Amino acid sequence: MRSIRRETSPPMQRMRRRRGGDSAAYEARTRDIVVRVFPTYAAEESSPEQGLYLWSYTVEIENHGEETVTLIARRWTITDAFNRVNEVEGSGVVGEQPELKPREAFRYVSNCPLPTPSGAMRGSYQMVNDEGDLFEVEIPEFSLHLPGAAMKLN
Repeated sequence: MRSIRRETSPPMQRMRRRRGGDSAAYEARTRDIVVRVFPTYAAEESSPEQGLYLWSYTVEIENHGEETVTLIARRWTITDAFNRVNEVEGSGVVGEQPELKPREAFRYVSNCPLPTPSGAMRGSYQMVNDEGDLFEVEIPEFSLHLPGAAMKLN
């Protein structure tokens, strides 16, 4: 997964207006942290004849709480149309460990290649507050499905 573009701490209302109005939105809230994901199929970078379906996704993380938090790690579970699962773990996101003060937001764009025309992703971020308390923040499960693609369930 690689980053295409990142924005740090723009006002939350401005972030919401900038993304496209036609993309699917997935949202989860853990404690006072809201995570939204907007997946998009990258047709121009995909090669279905070679079994490559590339998905881009924008993630917005908003701190609605009163404490400063830092995202220190991520964990993704990626499932393709044949129910094959790939686990991805790493430090931070897009090479950063963003700090979010109260009412701040962080946005990044990354991508995921799939060998099938459909799948799903879900995950979590490990965060730490200023007191050193670690906690997990849910990344909502989101669908990666081309029109007409079907998930095969055994």
